[in-house]
Amino acid sequence: MPKFKVAAALVVAGVMALSGCKIIKTPTAEEAAEAASGGFNPGRMVAEIWDVKVLPYLDRKAGPFAEVAALAESDPQAAGAKYGHKEKQGSAPWTFAARLSGTVVKAETKSRSAYVEVDANGDGKADARVQIGPAIRGTAIRDSLDFVNFNEFKNQIEWAQFGKAFNTHVNGLVLEKLSRDGLVGKKLDAVGAYPLPAKGQLPLFVPAQLTVGG
Repeated sequence: MPKFKVAAALVVAGVMALSGCKIIKTPTAEEAAEAASGGFNPGRMVAEIWDVKVLPYLDRKAGPFAEVAALAESDPQAAGAKYGHKEKQGSAPWTFAARLSGTVVKAETKSRSAYVEVDANGDGKADARVQIGPAIRGTAIRDSLDFVNFNEFKNQIEWAQFGKAFNTHVNGLVLEKLSRDGLVGKKLDAVGAYPLPAKGQLPLFVPAQLTVGG
């Protein structure tokens, strides 16, 4: 066979081979994790309900921090019925939704578990500790919501991942934008949630919405 015919035949064969191939997209880390977990994607689940369910719920449920804290101290059950939520199963404490306004009297911004302490009643002393991330302890936002529950999840691991996803979402949406300089003395306004603290401990507040001004 002449050389040019051999070359032409090889080109045609190559084109035919390529036409039968499919380019497979490399999955992202999130897509790979979702596939490995059978379609469970807590980050996407949180993002889908954040604006349409989570924020409206907290806006309705949250009471002024001073009122919530006073009632929680004197009658946790009554405070829980009015401002809080807890899972029926297990021994989890009440988690309360609240609106917190006050002045920052202390700021710890060097660690990953950064926080500010806020004076809410004007006496110069801290009344609440507000977590500003990036690492957020606990699952207060998840635990304050009465429209999600453990029984909707396959196991404790998925439930925990769902709770952590709220913290990740808050950090990316709200806390990463917060300047860490000169916070002491500034006015803080927040809507969020906190679990019933141990006696003598400051409430550990997780903000879903947060503004810090002059």
